[in-house]
Amino acid sequence: MTTLARLAADVAERLAQAGVPSPEVDARWLVHAACGRDPRNAPEDELSPDAAARLEVMVARRAAREPLQLIVGSTAFRTLELLCSPGVFVPRPETEILAGLAIDVARTAVAARGEALVVEPCCGTGAIALSVAAEVADVQVRAADISADAVRCARANLAALQAGGAGRTSSAAASSPAVGERVQLFEGALLGAFDDGLRGQVDVLVANPPYLPASDLDLLPPEVAHHDPHAALFGGAVGHEVVDELILAAPSWLAPGGTLLLELDVRRGEDAVAVARRAGLVDVRLETDLTGAPRFLVAHRDARSAQPRR
Repeated sequence: MTTLARLAADVAERLAQAGVPSPEVDARWLVHAACGRDPRNAPEDELSPDAAARLEVMVARRAAREPLQLIVGSTAFRTLELLCSPGVFVPRPETEILAGLAIDVARTAVAARGEALVVEPCCGTGAIALSVAAEVADVQVRAADISADAVRCARANLAALQAGGAGRTSSAAASSPAVGERVQLFEGALLGAFDDGLRGQVDVLVANPPYLPASDLDLLPPEVAHHDPHAALFGGAVGHEVVDELILAAPSWLAPGGTLLLELDVRRGEDAVAVARRAGLVDVRLETDLTGAPRFLVAHRDARSAQPRR
């Protein structure tokens, strides 16, 4: 039998030879997933035959460049451990910043009025929507995706959060009132998935929409090109068609003073700013991601555009 420490090193070597970008980290995750123990904490432990068989299958999948998140079945996102499933876009670390922006704006709205409405098209696993609901009490969240697979995955994550199985840290917001009473998930395209009666009522409109040009396909790593759904990656020939559609629709959906938050192609940030200004949005700016690149659009409906809330 081989110790977990030696086994993790051997797996890392195999993954490195296959071109996996982070072989040591992935090897530890795979060993942990196969036997339930972190090789760093139990280096002298040995793997049972059943766990060894599971690990061999997992390593082969990762060496074939299947995403780690699909192999182990979940990924960490802010305070949540989200289920991941084939055919559904895997949440990225940079999108945690977008979720944080939405959380901050929602908290401000709740502090001012006692409640807030957050709407998220293109929700995928539900990462942003559920993070907002888990971290902000008294917020109502409506989220949707055009993909039936994504909506099923988001509903599974919502059910896990309701049952207390998705949270990695405690949060009073996740249970007061119950998340299931504050989150609704729909299947449909962009804002067409939501009740038209929400127009003019939204405090935060947030999305990580498809924003890459179709020509980028050959530039993407296998984990993305072969496993993320192309509908969640590519916005069209230019790439920003969906982004622009959401920007142009935002003024009619946002409440006065409401905030639009979008993840962008870093090559198109200034274009998105120009579209937002032409749409009549104000205080338009770009926020940077973990690398310092201009990844997020922040814009507002003018608070002076009076429209009473219903």
